[in-house]
Amino acid sequence: MKYFSTRGAGPVTLDDALRLGIASDGGLFLPEQLPSFDVASFSAAETIPEVAQVLLQPFFEGSSLSGDLDRILAETFSFPIPATRLPVTGHDVSLLELYHGPTVAFKDVGAGFLAACLSRLEGNVENPLTILVATSGDTGGAVAAAFDRRPGMRVVVLFPDGRVSERQAHQLSCWSENVLSLKVQGAFDDCQALVKGAMADPALSAVHRFSSANSINIGRLLPQSTYYADASIRHYRRTGRRPGFIIPTGNLGNAFACIMAREMGLPIGPVILATNANRTIADYFDTLEWLPRASLQTLASAMDVGDPSNMERLRHLVGEADVLREQLGVLSVSDAQIKASIRQDFTDFGFATCPHTATATHTYRQLDSKLADEHDWILVATAHPAKFETIVEPLIGESVPVPAELAALLARPAHAVSIEPTLASLATVLG
Repeated sequence: MKYFSTRGAGPVTLDDALRLGIASDGGLFLPEQLPSFDVASFSAAETIPEVAQVLLQPFFEGSSLSGDLDRILAETFSFPIPATRLPVTGHDVSLLELYHGPTVAFKDVGAGFLAACLSRLEGNVENPLTILVATSGDTGGAVAAAFDRRPGMRVVVLFPDGRVSERQAHQLSCWSENVLSLKVQGAFDDCQALVKGAMADPALSAVHRFSSANSINIGRLLPQSTYYADASIRHYRRTGRRPGFIIPTGNLGNAFACIMAREMGLPIGPVILATNANRTIADYFDTLEWLPRASLQTLASAMDVGDPSNMERLRHLVGEADVLREQLGVLSVSDAQIKASIRQDFTDFGFATCPHTATATHTYRQLDSKLADEHDWILVATAHPAKFETIVEPLIGESVPVPAELAALLARPAHAVSIEPTLASLATVLG
């Protein structure tokens, strides 16, 4: 299968799309066509790696990695991804728990997959591949963990100083010599602009072999589509119904992966995007004008994105706002509503949710009664609440147990370098 830029460049192979991260014209890679499936296509698939093998095999046609796909998937899905039924009277509602990986956030799936692929494609110790990753909280830690100590790989993590939780900041900065952690004096959008600017800069690109591990890289989206496929198939087998999904979203990568799975024929019903106070997507659906703006700092820090990159993919695949809003819902959730939802979740479900997951639970509670009754729902839990203990614990009045994976990372020493949000500052620290 070949891959083309949303802006027209291409075609390239999957191998090159993974290496490059972003197309030569600044666009984002998409496959030339999406394969089509139905539930029967997965009749012999009982586990997530088996579902992934069926779903992703067409994307690997012609790739040098096709023979390694089973081993890549075994590395990627080395932890459970359960859908836990919630005690909601009269409704079938589940929480898709994506936070059981090494950095207790959903980004572990895409980052692990990308690392498994690139380490097989690259691994040149003399001329390492430099993975640039902008993060608003969780991506950088997951990417650093996935690439940590891999030969021939260098990771540069850029995160907005003071705009991530203390535990997130530690998790972004506690890695070995092949990971450079940079605290940028700006917002996430500045970090993302630096990544895109560096990759498009001829002088820097001549010195460093750049790739990206943000969701601008197609290698992040392919495995994420798998857990939506798996969850929807399991639900359909159990009930005969297509579940709706409510997905916390910032840069739109996780949500786009679900939409891509639905476009491929998976039994997925309505998809609703839960955003925080950064209203770029919600306003686009309301006004039909795409107006990116500076991001706002919120309690759901990993969603603090004012210019979601994957909207370019979504518009290319589905259509403009007048079409999108017929196929997707969106709700912007304030900090006050996030706090109230965390409290309510603890009362209703008996366990804590992180601020990002709370945007999904709040959105579910705001559904029109007809829509809520017509569909079963899967709410997406994107991170473990222990990463946000300073927010969550005062709201629920209890301490949140720290999972073993997070405790191990917090015990490591951390170090980050402060830079200004300019290409010149980035170039200096890159060497």
